Parts: sequence; C-alpha cells; structure tokens
Amino acid sequence: MFSGSIPALVTPFRDGAIDEAAFRRLVDWQIASGSTALVPCGTTGEASTLSNEEHHKVIRICVEQAAGKVPVIAGCGSNDTASALMHMEYAASVGADAALVVAPYYNRPAQAGLIAHFSHLARNADLPIVLYNVPGRTVTDIEPETVCDLVNLFPDKIIGIKDASGDLSRVVDHRMGIGRDFCQLSGDDELSLPANAAGAVGCISVTANVAPGLCAQFQDACARNDFAEARRINDRLYPLHYAMFEDASPAPLKYALSQVHDWLTDAVRLPLTPCNAAARRAVDDALVHAGLL
Repeated sequence: MFSGSIPALVTPFRDGAIDEAAFRRLVDWQIASGSTALVPCGTTGEASTLSNEEHHKVIRICVEQAAGKVPVIAGCGSNDTASALMHMEYAASVGADAALVVAPYYNRPAQAGLIAHFSHLARNADLPIVLYNVPGRTVTDIEPETVCDLVNLFPDKIIGIKDASGDLSRVVDHRMGIGRDFCQLSGDDELSLPANAAGAVGCISVTANVAPGLCAQFQDACARNDFAEARRINDRLYPLHYAMFEDASPAPLKYALSQVHDWLTDAVRLPLTPCNAAARRAVDDALVHAGLL
C-alpha cells in the first residue's frame, strides 16, 4: 500500500531530448526530501508527448535511480488497452512496483467499457494497478460503483486510486463500498487536506515536485492526525497549488523548478509552450509565500 507525498514527476527536457542527468538528480532530491513513492510518466511527466521508447526509458531510469529506496508507480495509461498492457509489461520487467493507469481518454468508453478495460489489464499483467480518475482531462469518469466493482473483482490486483474528480464524497463512497483497506490517494493538491480527513492516505502530487519537503511534512502531519499542523503547512503551500495551473500544466511547474534549481529548465514539448508572464508572476509569489525563494 502507498501513502504520503508521492510526486508525479516532471520529465526534464534539454535541447528537445530527455535530460537523463537532471532526471536522476530530481529522483535523488525527492527521496532525500521525504517523498514516499515516485510516479514517472504521469500527466505531469508529459507522457502523452513521449514516444514508447522514451516512455520506457523514463520508467527504467526512475526505477534504477530509486534503487528500492522508495516504490515506483509507473504511469502506464493509454486510450488503447493493448498499449496500456504493453507499458505495464515493460514496467514490470524493469522492477516497477505498481502501475498508475488512467481511464481511457478520447474514446469515451461507457462504465462497462471501463470494467472490461481494467479487467483485461488485471488478468493479463503482473503489476498491481492504481486507478487514475481525472475526468477533467479524460472526459470519462470512473464512477464510484465501477471502482468498487473492479476492486471486488480483483482485490489483489486493483489496490488503489488516484482520484482527481474534485468530488470529496468519493473517498467515503469508495471506503463504504469496498469495506476493507483500499489505497485512496488525492489527485488534487489543494483538496488533499479534506481528502485525508475523509480517509485518503496521501496525494499523487504536482506541487511535491518543487516543494517535496513541505509536502512530505504535510502528509506526515495528516497521518498523525495533527490537523492543526497540517493546516499550518497547507496554508504555506496553498497559493503554490493553484499557481501550478495558472497556465497549461506542467509549464508553470517546470518554470518553478527552473527558479529553484539551476540544473532544471522550463522546457516543455509541443503542443505545450513555456508558461506566460502572468503565470510566472503567480509562481514567483507562491514560491516566496512558501519560503522556497
């Protein structure tokens, strides 16, 4: 089971290519700062712009550099079931601990299609699956009843969810419908405090890329039920959570990282472009508010 502060890692680029040295350094910094697991090739990692070869390279590097110090939850989602299975098989072959699998996007499958998709992956791949529900990007919503059905069909394979639906009631829906331990992780940094109060156990985070220490301290306070301390840290981080989306993500995050570390650039891949001036001002202000600049 996973818990705590889990960054959805950026994929650093330099001169159009993956910056392997910077990525390895980012992994080291995250682990040293208290991140409890790592997610390469998620939305924040610009997986949709990576070739299959690059996608697999990023997963392999992350597993190598983590070296068993923290688990790696490899982003393996696709709108194509066969491609998702291929990513899962590769991630398993290089030692990833689980797969983060987003609801198929663009195709807009019905709930029956989602059950068929995730069932196929659960039956045919060795890795445990963390569902990823982000209807703001995929349009398709993995509804609570579907989540509960899938977990009860595959209790040893579908072990958790990253929920970015924005609906906090789902934490309780899942808990009540599953009736046993199930790893619920927030997919929205700004909602992680109330999600944890409702029964979530951590966050797959954008903000943790640039504020790993604070995000780890926040999650640790929640785990101790010290919500006064969690609120204090959350108040420091709150403007940063929103600044990360002042322009198309992860462009503001990459700009923030370039301000904090000179070994990271703000380069993103088309169709994304570096964030605009208003977003840069919001990021700068939020970094100062958090005490990171």
